[in-house]
Parts: sequence; structure tokens; C-alpha cells
Amino acid sequence: MSEQQVLHSIIEKGEIQTVFQPIFDIAKKQILGYEALSRGPKGSVLESPDRLFTTANEAEKLSELELLCRDSAIKHFVALDLPGKLFINVSPVTLLDPHHPRGKTLHLLDKYGLSANRVVIEVTEQDKVDDGFLLLKTIAHYRELGLSIAIDDLGAGYSGLKQWSELCPDFVKLDRYFVDHCDQSIVKREFLKTIIELAKATGTAVIAEGIERSEELRLLESLGIAHAQGFLLERPSNKPSKALHDNRLSQLNLAGPKSTLQTSMVIGNLVLKQQAIASYTKCKDAHHVFEQDKRVVSLAVVNEFGQPIGLLHRDQLTEVFAGPYGHALFAKKAVTELMDKQPLIVDENDKLDVVSHQITEHEFDIRRHIIVTRHSSYLGLAPLRDILKHITEEKIRHAQHANPLTMLPGNVAINEAIEHRLRSQNDFSLAYVDLNHFKQFNDLYGYASGDSVIKLLADVTVQVCAASQCFVGHIGGDDFMVVFDGDDAELLCHQIIEQFETQSKAFFTPEHVKSGGYWATNREGQKQFVPLLTLSIGLVRPDLEFCQNSHQVAALATDAKKEAKRYRNSYLFVCNRRKPSAPVVRLAKSTQEMV
Repeated sequence: MSEQQVLHSIIEKGEIQTVFQPIFDIAKKQILGYEALSRGPKGSVLESPDRLFTTANEAEKLSELELLCRDSAIKHFVALDLPGKLFINVSPVTLLDPHHPRGKTLHLLDKYGLSANRVVIEVTEQDKVDDGFLLLKTIAHYRELGLSIAIDDLGAGYSGLKQWSELCPDFVKLDRYFVDHCDQSIVKREFLKTIIELAKATGTAVIAEGIERSEELRLLESLGIAHAQGFLLERPSNKPSKALHDNRLSQLNLAGPKSTLQTSMVIGNLVLKQQAIASYTKCKDAHHVFEQDKRVVSLAVVNEFGQPIGLLHRDQLTEVFAGPYGHALFAKKAVTELMDKQPLIVDENDKLDVVSHQITEHEFDIRRHIIVTRHSSYLGLAPLRDILKHITEEKIRHAQHANPLTMLPGNVAINEAIEHRLRSQNDFSLAYVDLNHFKQFNDLYGYASGDSVIKLLADVTVQVCAASQCFVGHIGGDDFMVVFDGDDAELLCHQIIEQFETQSKAFFTPEHVKSGGYWATNREGQKQFVPLLTLSIGLVRPDLEFCQNSHQVAALATDAKKEAKRYRNSYLFVCNRRKPSAPVVRLAKSTQEMV
């Protein structure tokens, strides 16, 4: 049989294999969802997806094939009881095909019992679209149904950032080219940083796909990309994993979520255990619930599996019923007609500062609630007002202990960061950073220049550590401490020294820079030659078994810094001692000495 005949047989008999590849949230160390991938019958000439879809396009059967793949994907996703979201690939050509059946996706979701808010439509960027307006209209239709939108293969196609700005996707999936050996390419790394900044500005989640090397994954994680997909994590399978297991985490050496607010409260502490309503609840019955308890302003709507699919607000329902025909039109309709289909849904273990970031990326009414889940099932609601109140209180607490010159966390926060790692038994390194010859510089150039140099050191340290797992704190004066969670502490310390020495020369006169220093009077009134500003850094990696508190760890770092200061130029001293010093007890030599 020809390839087109095989294709006809596949469509007629529904002979599609569906496999799923997990998309991991490496920040939360859980599964975000699964991409459904379609194959032809095993052993056939169209088993390869590339050959299968190319043949369908040539035979003008792409619409029929994609509908078949969509049916199979939803059916098997539900049958396997997979957590998270289902990502389905859809070609813009199919979306714009006038013969493509409308309403089929919603019918399939109803047929197999899958909530629309758990489905993400992936629109590939590789296909050229002539009618951009019609595509926008089609995407808007999917959004109205409650589905999310993703741009696939960002950077590989025709329209790139233009399509991103017009479609306003919930997710963008980076093209494999930019992930491949990104750890070895400065150009790719800068591209990734730009995409991350754009994503933050537009409230879009970035997914890096095609990850095959651990070095790629670690760089992506350090840059702040939380969602990852690729052979390194897991290959496509008809029985994919339902969790990111601990042994796999240790093999990948994932550092985990990065936050300077180490003690941030989790959102689960603010949950109100409020009863939800089923998706089939009629609007009149929901209105009765609101009337019974005037304190209830929002009701979570859940599907038959107890998973939240929307949020119904009192004021919206009241406004509809207040209209002349509102009661007659909506009283017997399901609440899904009026509910907010895309509420903010977070897990109970999400940190408040993470939730705060999500809130600020969207326009939320202060009176609203967000939905909190436990293992993807509805747990309760959290009032936005309470969330913002606690976030404000926490930020005030940290601001009270921040250094007023650099606004970096001060001693209290530094100790908390160290204690947090000691309690969780997470290996880390601690660097004590100190300026050399600062007093003489301050005396000669004035306190304003001295303050500027301290702020420069703070900026350099923060910038160098931005792409890694670090906590930067300012002890006071010209002393800083950096907590490193990764294995790149030595490399970053050398970068701090190099960049500070280069940039700090701008604070000296050309003559002093040319001479490598200047003459100044010391405390004894003697003239001495003072070199330009340099850095002393003491680096330690405390043994978690023997270090019991932050004071012992800080003492280790202080001793290491003292060793570094013995050198005239900038120096990084890496201390091999990992345990606290044993207390020194002086014993009396004789009975007479004891008297």
C-alpha cells in the first residue's frame, strides 16, 4: 500500500498510538503536565510522527488526523489518571481550516470527563500563518472554553516575538536549538536571559524542551526557568511517571527553588476550608448558597474528581440576576456558564513570595480569592487581602533588618538563611567578603565615595550570583556574606574579585590607577604606600554533622577571611577545615596556681 492508503486506513480504524512525555516543574519538584505525542501503528511506514503528519498534510487530511490524535490523547490521559495538565499539539493550519469541525474539543472533554482548565493547546510556531486575525479569533475561542495556550518551538519559526505579543500565551516552549549545549554558548545563554525577562513582563511561563544533558538543566534552573522537558528527565512513554522521584532528583543534582526570603510562609497556612460546589450546580442553587451566608463572596467550582475548574463570584451572579431577564435566562443553567474559568490556582506548599509574584503578574480584584489545592484536589480558598497583608508584614520584617545602605538582608536574615540549611541538612558553602585598604580610601576620597564603593561591591556580588543558587547578605560596613547552594562557589568568588577590581578603578584618579596605589598617613603618623582596593574572601563548606548553629558556621568563615587578609592582593582562601574549633580550656599547672 502507498503511504496515503496507509494513512486512510489509520484514520478510518483509529490506529493511533499516544505516548506522553512529562513536563517537570523543577522549582516545585513536581509534574506540571504531559505533552501528548502521536505515532502511527508500530511497524508501519507511517510509524514516525514526521512521516505521518507530512503525509496527512500532502493528502489534505491534517484536520482528520489531528482530531483523531486529540481524541486518543484525552482518552488515554484520563484512563491513566495522570496529574497536572495535558498539552496537545495543534497546527495553525488546522485551526484555520474552514472544514475543521467546531466544538469537537469541548465534546471530547465532556465525553471523557476532563476539565478544560487542565488542557493546554500548543500552537507550533513553525507553520506560516497568513490570516493572523483569524488565528487570534480562534485562540480567543479556545480561551473562552477555559483552555490555556502555549506557543511551541519559540524561536524556530516565522513570526517569533510578534506571535508571542499577539497571542499572549500562558506558556512558551523554547526551541530545542537554544537548549542544546546552552551551557557552552554565551549567545544562547543571553537569548535565554532575554526570554526570561520577557516572560516575567508578560506573565508567561517558560518551558525548556529537548533537555538531554545535566549541564543544560542546571544552567536553565540557575537562570530561573522552572519548567523542563526532555530525554534527560524522561522519555515519552505510554505509561509515564506520575512524580519526580527523590532518587532522580539527587542524580540530577537539582538545587531547588531560589528565594532570598528563606522563611517565607506557605500559602496553606492562610486557607479557609470553605465548601465547593459541583460543576453541574444550577445558578439558582448557587445564588441560594450566597444568600444563606452573606460572608461568602466566592465559591470554588470542582469537577467530579474534586479538582477545581473555576471560581464563582457573588457580585457577578447578583449582577446577572438583577437584570430584567437574568433570572429567567440563567437560573437553570450550570454555574460553569458564569464562573471565572481561569482563576489563580496554587498548591498549599507554595511559598507566599512565589504566590505574590503570580498575583502581581495578573490583574486581580482585591476582594477576590485564590484556590488552594492539595495534590491537585480542592483544599480551600485564600483571600487576596489576607495574602497581601501577610506578604507586606513579612517584607516589613525583612526591611527592618536590611542594611540601610545596600538594602541587602542583614545579620538576622543571614543567620536565618544558614540555620534554614542546617535544619534541612542541605549542603552549602559560605563566603565572607571583606574590602582591603578601605579605611585609607575612605579618609582620602571621603565618606560619599566610600559608600559608593560599598554599594558597588554589593551590586557586583548580587549580579555575579544572580544566575546561581545564592543568598547575599550585608553584615555591615564593608563586610558581606554569601551563601552558595551550588557547586560553583569558588568560580563565583573569583568572578566577584575580578569584576570588583575592574569596576572599582573608576573611583580613583588616573594617577593613582597608573601608580597602582597612593601615599597616605597611617595611624602612627607615618607615610606608607596604599594599594588600590582589593578583596579578601574566606570560603568554607561546613560539615552539617558537626556544625550545630549559624554562629559556628560564621566563625569558620571569619577564620578563613582572616587567612585571606594575610595576602597583599585580592585573595580567595578556601578553608579545608569544616568543623567548629574545639573549645580551648587552660588547665592549672599546680595547686598554687589554682589559689
